[in-house]
Amino acid sequence: MIKAIIFDFDGLIVDTETPSYYVFSDIYNEYGVELTLETYSQCIGTSFSVFDPYTYLSNITGKEVAIDEVKTKFRRKYRELLENEGLRPGVREYLEEAKDMNLKIGLASSSTLSWIKPHLERFNLDTYFSSILTSDNVKEVKPNPELYIKSLENLGVNAEEAISFEDSLNGFKAAKSAGLNCVVVPNEVTRHFQFNEFDLLINSMQDIKFDKIIELINNKRIIRS
Repeated sequence: MIKAIIFDFDGLIVDTETPSYYVFSDIYNEYGVELTLETYSQCIGTSFSVFDPYTYLSNITGKEVAIDEVKTKFRRKYRELLENEGLRPGVREYLEEAKDMNLKIGLASSSTLSWIKPHLERFNLDTYFSSILTSDNVKEVKPNPELYIKSLENLGVNAEEAISFEDSLNGFKAAKSAGLNCVVVPNEVTRHFQFNEFDLLINSMQDIKFDKIIELINNKRIIRS
């Protein structure tokens, strides 16, 4: 019986990943090189310690790159795009329905709390979560399962009693490694990834009612919408 849900943040609650890729791609183009989505996807849902697009830019061009200048340019352009990003469709409705069903709600993210908290407050989402764990709380981020294992402990539920909502391969791998049920909700840059052994894959949270997801997972019907 499902007793809790755990949301990822980047790309799932707010699509921060698509604008990030587009900005990096534009910067790479300025240097006459291409940043493929396949290459960039290595850092989606995890940290730049796995794949650092700044270092890679210097390596692929074979030239010395003014990293600080590139970072400044990225942050400026990225901030401009993020100002226009709202919640992904259905997020608030899912959280509200989970609350109404008295489910425990957690958030597990490879980002820092200082990055996540302003976004949650901007959209008035922070009060939904009884557990918020970030890279500040673990030694290793996704795809390592530590974030999910600690989230389960915080929420006081077993893995089979929880559903993770993820958009990336790294997040998906972390959730399944921790033994959770996993609903994949890919965004524009992750929808082409090859997800295997998911419990449910949906294009949008607007595609299916939250209570139907709970019913499907409780009955273990694996589907793709």
